[in-house]
Amino acid sequence: MALVLCTGIDLDLLETRRLILEREGHRVVTATNEKAATDACNQQSFDVAVIGQMISPRVKLRVFALIREVCSSARILELYAPHMGRTLEEADSWLAVPTDDPQELADCVAALVADKTAGQPQS
Repeated sequence: MALVLCTGIDLDLLETRRLILEREGHRVVTATNEKAATDACNQQSFDVAVIGQMISPRVKLRVFALIREVCSSARILELYAPHMGRTLEEADSWLAVPTDDPQELADCVAALVADKTAGQPQS
């Protein structure tokens, strides 16, 4: 399966996402700030990076740029609150959260992993 970086500021949400993705066989590393994300990217080559919905738009843009620079091969999935809308128009995929089915997160990650070599953005 895939190596996934999950970023966010809510520890409970990060833990829930980690459990959902690990149940599907993925290996997950979590990061709650830019330094932790940079350190993780410097140590491993991630297949997918998930950017959490509770991160402010300004910080989301910085995390996005950091991941594109340091983990350039990672596909990026932006989680966003429907009332806020998307921040990262150049992300590879998006998921409005919360969802009715937690499996949607795992499905989005699986689609990004499957599509990674084709280079086609998901929407």
